[in-house]
Amino acid sequence: MHSSVQNYKDIVNSIDRKLEEKKINLAPKVIAVSKTFELEKILPLIEYGHQDFGENKVQEAIEKWTNIKLKKENIKLHLVGRLQSNKVKYAVKIFDYIHSVDSQKLAKKIAEEQQKIKKNIKLFIQVNIGNEDQKSGVQVDKINDLITFSRELKLDIIGLMCIPPANELPDKYFKEIKLLNKKFKLSELSMGMSSDYLKAVENSSTYLRIGSSIFGKRN
Repeated sequence: MHSSVQNYKDIVNSIDRKLEEKKINLAPKVIAVSKTFELEKILPLIEYGHQDFGENKVQEAIEKWTNIKLKKENIKLHLVGRLQSNKVKYAVKIFDYIHSVDSQKLAKKIAEEQQKIKKNIKLFIQVNIGNEDQKSGVQVDKINDLITFSRELKLDIIGLMCIPPANELPDKYFKEIKLLNKKFKLSELSMGMSSDYLKAVENSSTYLRIGSSIFGKRN
């Protein structure tokens, strides 16, 4: 068995054990974050039947996934990196989920492009949960405004997304996002990466963005 498939199975087993241990009745999805990895690294997991994959850059996603998505229509592609408004047109075509909506300007652009091609993408609002200058994401006190604005545009906002500060334990940030998600009555939650996905599972994350633990170290 290919190492990426074995790694993926090990991760799913660890998630199942954690759910059982904490008596959590959820089935979180693993997004295999394939950014920077060549297709030959990703293909074994596709052949195994995995369906959710994540990319950071629109151009890389187009080059890697356009042909595969034509052949395998059940594959769901997630944009997990920052989206610039000049790339929205291309992102809307190839992605099924966007995890990084962080401004009204971006929301408006997504709505316009979706209307043009009659497509309805599932969207997450990215929250800058640690108030970090270098990170994108909306401030906590602006979430409500952005959700309201997005819904007026008929966008399908399904949940919140966050990346906690790298040098701190993620627990308190995951707990805060979980409560905010509940407050805004959102059904999905995008948090947890290779280093902290089990903590995210404990806090009811429904989408885990896992890359290096599946595919190995990035170059």
